[in-house]
Amino acid sequence: MLDIGYALSTRFPDPPQTDYRRADVRALRHDLFSGDVYLADTKADRELSTAWGWVPVLDFAWALCDIVEQLDRDPLGSRAARPQYAEFDFTESSDRLYFRRRFGWVDIEADFAPADEPALSFAYAELRRESRDFLQDVLADLCDLHEDLGENPAIWDLQARFPRV
Repeated sequence: MLDIGYALSTRFPDPPQTDYRRADVRALRHDLFSGDVYLADTKADRELSTAWGWVPVLDFAWALCDIVEQLDRDPLGSRAARPQYAEFDFTESSDRLYFRRRFGWVDIEADFAPADEPALSFAYAELRRESRDFLQDVLADLCDLHEDLGENPAIWDLQARFPRV
């Protein structure tokens, strides 16, 4: 079972003068809401997690949803034998997450994981559902913390683009 989570950093707080209602997409994705993220296989009790404190959490959730859609471009869908690839590049480092879909399964590996660690593997449908739930949960939490964020048009677009499955 896949669990995706996050923790906001207290070391890198958002600037107090931030106008969340008018923040542009770049600020929302890269300058605000720093913290750490993890992807965990709760059945195997293994995870890929950051411990840097500066990962843009909203950007991660947003990009994860984009990546999942990118992995579904083959018209054969879960019957496609040819692997489909995508990656997530952490903004301030050279570390990456690598996604590989073949048939109905997605393997996820990370540069920062030990070399002998096997990839996390999840059903594509589960990854799609959990990534969208994660994004919607992050947005709900952030809107609870910053009421004006819920009035930002970029957030409305994001919520509509990736609804819960």
